[in-house]
Amino acid sequence: MADKVLVTGAAGFIGFHLARRLLADGQEVVGLDNLNDYYDVRLKEARLARLQDHRAFTFVKLDLADRAGMEALFAQHAFSNVVNLAAQAGVRYSLTNPHAYINSNLVGFLNILEGCRHLGLKHLVYASSSSVYGANTKMPFSEHDRVDHPVSLYAASKKANELMAHSYAHLYGLPCTGLRFFTVYGPWGRPDMSLFLFTRAILEGRPIDVFNYGRHKRDFTYIDDIIEGVVRVMHRPPQPDPQWDSDQPDPASSRAPYRVYNIGNSQPVELMRVIELLEAALGRKAQLNLLPMQAGDVPETSADVDDLARAVGFRPATPIEAGLRQFVAWYHEYYQS
Repeated sequence: MADKVLVTGAAGFIGFHLARRLLADGQEVVGLDNLNDYYDVRLKEARLARLQDHRAFTFVKLDLADRAGMEALFAQHAFSNVVNLAAQAGVRYSLTNPHAYINSNLVGFLNILEGCRHLGLKHLVYASSSSVYGANTKMPFSEHDRVDHPVSLYAASKKANELMAHSYAHLYGLPCTGLRFFTVYGPWGRPDMSLFLFTRAILEGRPIDVFNYGRHKRDFTYIDDIIEGVVRVMHRPPQPDPQWDSDQPDPASSRAPYRVYNIGNSQPVELMRVIELLEAALGRKAQLNLLPMQAGDVPETSADVDDLARAVGFRPATPIEAGLRQFVAWYHEYYQS
């Protein structure tokens, strides 16, 4: 019998791609989303329409912070696995709308944990973020390094998710894996992300805001690589680490069934290089508005994915050149540009 998987944020970028992959793999998927207006709801609805073509997909419009609604959802379905991708995203938005992050990323995640602990769940996989590395500058970022200095509320909320998950793994034996995503991009992407914003502005002949004067480096990770990593991790619930030492605690594992993994391409690319590739793919030059680094940003991200490769036999490898071509092709088709 196929597993029944709850995917939260199913109308979002990563959630949509994951739900589609699980359905193709023969899983039954319940997709949850509140369809908020953080970005264009029409894009979310278009993603959702493609999922609803599958008979094994059920959509539930619900906010994670709705405690009664979440309790009813978990009472109705015997989920074998839960993948929590619903969250208030965005570093810059957290500077002006901090309460949205507490409601979704903390209250909502608590409701997920509470629902999961009563199910005898195989595995809870949840989205963390490369932003948890905050003020760390040792490259590449390793899960075995401490991450105690977030530089945005968004980052702090993601670190809080990791701590909350560990407490439930310890108290209730709930298998929990956190995945620190690194700058995910690709078809059906988020309109608030830099590649999407740049593409739209270049095609419309508008200048693009380039922070840190284009010197940012980001570990751009193609969506198909992210999904492959999530699926492989989902089918490998963590076990207590027999080597874990409380005198020298490793942040990446525990005596509880708990793990944290990076998922990144391990090939940081300078933003100016990305703009050059976009210009080539679009056949147009960009007008640049060079600006200083914004509050909450970090100058560079780079993922050490050795732990992921050892655990599931996979590491992201799609070159930025190939991934950008796929994104631009989708953009032209979707927006008829």
